[in-house]
Amino acid sequence: MRLSLLDRSRTRRGQAESAALEHSVQRAIATEQQGYHRFWVAEHHAVPGIASGSPAVLLSAIGARTARIRLGSGGVMLPNHRPLVVAEQFRMLEALYPGRIDLGLGRSLGFTAPVREALGRLEADPASFGQEITEVRDHLEGTAPLTARPDDDGEVPLFVLATGSGMETAAALGLPVVIGGPILDAPELSARLTAYRRAFRPHRGSVAQIIASVDALIADTDAEARELALPEIWAMARSRSTGVFGALEPPADIRAARWETPERRRVEKGLATTVAGTADAVRRRLERIAERTGAEEILSTGSTYDRAALADSDARLAALLR
Repeated sequence: MRLSLLDRSRTRRGQAESAALEHSVQRAIATEQQGYHRFWVAEHHAVPGIASGSPAVLLSAIGARTARIRLGSGGVMLPNHRPLVVAEQFRMLEALYPGRIDLGLGRSLGFTAPVREALGRLEADPASFGQEITEVRDHLEGTAPLTARPDDDGEVPLFVLATGSGMETAAALGLPVVIGGPILDAPELSARLTAYRRAFRPHRGSVAQIIASVDALIADTDAEARELALPEIWAMARSRSTGVFGALEPPADIRAARWETPERRRVEKGLATTVAGTADAVRRRLERIAERTGAEEILSTGSTYDRAALADSDARLAALLR
């Protein structure tokens, strides 16, 4: 079982947004030392709670400060870009940091209607997403009418972030799939994974591969770990009411705030599904997820307000697989 980490460059209330980017770099340095397999970053546009809108730029900075860990996107939202441009960006990264670059692709649009309008894409159907992935791959493999530069031999593995019909797209193209969120607890998960494996059409010898993405946080007690999970869950719960995904806040401030009934229900549901607890409890949850999914890799996406507590959680999580 491999262990990797996705960092969203989360902003924190009372701190400069740019500090979130430096924290992403420092977190990558630490996770490389701790033995993580990959370090991925995300793409979000005009979101107050997230500082990174350009995975390629952030990955370049991280690559310059690390030496071995694989680096990638979780993911580049392909509807926002032309396939040639994406291929060029990641070919450049591969040329700068050979043998270390991954390209995870998703089809989520902007968080709000004004963002979607600014990005120039109001919809992204599965068929178009599949075609655009194919175009990116053709550019990366040198089989497109145009040659993406630099034209070197380095390989950039592709991954599909499975939201909605993403598993079907991944299977048709012979690509690994990253699954997470509500789908991990869905009753139809087993059937969908079986369908993915059966429909998988190998590309250049590829095999079906599943990465399970989970919000994993470890502390001395289950209660402390749930407090670590609270800021991220609160931000998501509040966004459903306000339309704004905000910066992380201290748990004490969140507990002191007025909670509306819908928010309370969302927080309780979020805490129930987050993999947060002692090291032994988290190990058991991850083992069950791996057994249910057949995943060869866990991609941890946990985050919290307290950076020192997050660093400690990352280290404890890495120790589970040593």
